[in-house]
Amino acid sequence: MINVGTATIAAFIGAGGYGERIVAGLAVDDNALLLAGAVPAALLAIAIEAGFAFTERWLVPQGLRTAATRNGGQG
Repeated sequence: MINVGTATIAAFIGAGGYGERIVAGLAVDDNALLLAGAVPAALLAIAIEAGFAFTERWLVPQGLRTAATRNGGQG
């Protein structure tokens, strides 16, 4: 998730991506333009986090998972 957030910040140095829409929306005070960059970036971060959680659950044998993981994070 950190990488997705960092990628949006990269627009400040001209690297492009969803961050361009966020920066442009901030510059012209256009909430629709800002959200056009922020919402897809947030959804992408959530999708990547879910993908990693699924992969971790698939790869780590049940016997090696911690009690917090087995109880859904309720340690």
